[in-house]
Amino acid sequence: MKPDKLLLELEYLLEQAGYQLRKERGSFRGNDCMVEGDRLVIVNKNKPSEAQIGTIARVLGTADLSGIYIKPAVKKELSSLWDKLAVVPHGYGEELDFEE
Repeated sequence: MKPDKLLLELEYLLEQAGYQLRKERGSFRGNDCMVEGDRLVIVNKNKPSEAQIGTIARVLGTADLSGIYIKPAVKKELSSLWDKLAVVPHGYGEELDFEE
């Protein structure tokens, strides 16, 4: 899957998981936070798509995705990303089945 397409899919998953996404310029890496009770993910729009994907994938690894449909191609990419980032996703091996 091309990085730009994957980035769009992961952004959609973030929304489905209850996060708001903000793309900002600056000298930061990006991460998630809580602002006045809202879950927010901030990514650096100056970084390449691959870096933005890594930030979003890390956050999705901590999110409960059990009630969200994830396309098989996106599941495969997420699983690969989580392996590279050494992220153990929330609920891994329970509701989510990444083995196909």
